[in-house]
Amino acid sequence: METYSALRGFADSWGLLAMFVFFIAVVIWVFLPGRKKALEDSKTIPFRYEDAPAPDAGRDDDEPAENEEARK
Repeated sequence: METYSALRGFADSWGLLAMFVFFIAVVIWVFLPGRKKALEDSKTIPFRYEDAPAPDAGRDDDEPAENEEARK
């Protein structure tokens, strides 16, 4: 039971502090000015193929796929 109490005390203090610092670091990293292009690209993913379906990647022939759901 001594080990459990020691680990519990560590998690309640230093573990919590480490998770909070990690969270703040991720938030700062996301809002860095250099990340603007990546964020712009990510937020437009749902609208990328709005007018036409996505192209078939890796297909050389013009024959329809046997199973359209299994496209890669």
